[in-house]
Amino acid sequence: MLRIYCKNTGTFREFQEGTTLLEMVDEFDFEKPYRIISAKVNNVSEGLKFRVFNNRDVEFLDYRSYSGRNVYCRSLCFLLYKAARDIFPGCKIVMRRPISKGYYCRIDKGDGTVLSNADIDRIRERMRSIVDKDIQFRRHDVQMSEAIGLFRDLGMHDKVKLLETCGEVYINYYTLGDTADYYYDVLVPSSGYLQVWDICSFHEGLLLRVPDRHHPLELAPFKEQPKTFGVFEETLRWNRIMGLDNVGDVNKACGGGKAGDLIQIAEALQEKKIVQIAEEIDSRYRSDSPARIVLITGPTSSGKSTFCKRLSVQLMACGLKPISFSTDDYFVNRLDTPRLPDGSFDFDNFDTVDHDMLQKDVLRLLAGEEVEVPEYNFVTGIREYNGRRLRLEPGSILLIEGIHALNPKLTDKVEASEKFKIFINTITSISLDDHNCIPTSDNRLLRRIVRDYNKGAFSARETISNWPNVRRAEVKWIYPYQEEADVLFNSAYLIEFAVLRNHAESILRTVPKNCPEYSEAHRLLQFLHYFIPVSDKDIPQTSFMRYFIG
Repeated sequence: MLRIYCKNTGTFREFQEGTTLLEMVDEFDFEKPYRIISAKVNNVSEGLKFRVFNNRDVEFLDYRSYSGRNVYCRSLCFLLYKAARDIFPGCKIVMRRPISKGYYCRIDKGDGTVLSNADIDRIRERMRSIVDKDIQFRRHDVQMSEAIGLFRDLGMHDKVKLLETCGEVYINYYTLGDTADYYYDVLVPSSGYLQVWDICSFHEGLLLRVPDRHHPLELAPFKEQPKTFGVFEETLRWNRIMGLDNVGDVNKACGGGKAGDLIQIAEALQEKKIVQIAEEIDSRYRSDSPARIVLITGPTSSGKSTFCKRLSVQLMACGLKPISFSTDDYFVNRLDTPRLPDGSFDFDNFDTVDHDMLQKDVLRLLAGEEVEVPEYNFVTGIREYNGRRLRLEPGSILLIEGIHALNPKLTDKVEASEKFKIFINTITSISLDDHNCIPTSDNRLLRRIVRDYNKGAFSARETISNWPNVRRAEVKWIYPYQEEADVLFNSAYLIEFAVLRNHAESILRTVPKNCPEYSEAHRLLQFLHYFIPVSDKDIPQTSFMRYFIG
């Protein structure tokens, strides 16, 4: 017999060795408002078919958990793939990225015709049929050579390239009925678990809609994001310029000695975009309704400070005189900072910034006055005035950078025509393979883990622990204004994960196995293992990456 400690109940129960998590879950009495779809065993994500042979701690998860959502959505992708292949044998489906509260997918039917609404209806009907039949997702543990041979025979060369470069001896792949596919983490036990979803026409493909994270029995509300989609399409064009579509392509190129070239091209493309933005600002500045303020925002670790510096250089090349400050310098004194329900400081709250004082200073600058701007002392938690004075002279333009820079309340007394708004994000355009999207926030989380650790600010465990609070604050305070920006800039780096691997792996291994944060550290370590590590020696000092890796 083995002894299982259930974190959901805080109790122990005994089971026969080899009992599955699925067989255990009903033996523990705790509130289950939504169906359990996965679990963590000793803080490592596992599917419900996982068999336990030793004493373990187990935490059962539903869709509301980050890990549970990933399991569910990953399984939905397989469901869509199988249904599409059943309707259009030999078709190719590419899961491009999460967007508009769903997953954007492209389907090449293989007959030269465009995907129609009638086609989407047929795929939806087939997906529902597979769900109703409650077909098992079966996991197969095989030698790498066998898996590579299987996917080569199926014409899935994206997976072949990924598996050939990941360096493993054995690998797991899945089947759903007679359809085989590879996913880098666990799935739900069977198709019957996938009750809430839909598909609809979206741009030149379709959108796989998923449940709402807070209300799993309802679809997440659709949100149109045309500017975000445009940046994503632009980044895909950049990838095509470099001949790269997935991680297997990147690994092949890096293994062939082309990492330095990829870095230079990526830097050149980003600089080209910054030049275009500077020229657009210059045009607006010299128009009949001149833009005199540039507002720069983005979520944490998106590269706001670096972007502000690089944009300033290009604005000077246009003949302008940029002056800048950060909204962080207008933080209220720490004792006046809003607090979270648990009593800790809510540093991402809009009221963390003294927006009344900031706007008064902005209006004085626009009126031609000289203004002494503060500097926030993060050690003492006090806003200080140290003699830094600014004035908008002829040819000057003001840059304001910070997470709340696009919040309308920050500059609501400034004429809209005087403001040029920029939103910086890290939109990961590359995927592991055609069916495995990279989670949208992983590069920012890894950037922050490396930066916090190297600067001695926080351990990897502390950064991971605080990440859910950071993400919730971004959803509330930052992302609502993304589509209102004049320009969106993507700071994601095509081979970023390959560079970060050298820095992040040793840091992630410092997270103890006996803490909840180990689950995320373990997932990130597994994920980074797919990338051939690349030295940062060719990363220039002005790169967005330099701020994070040192």
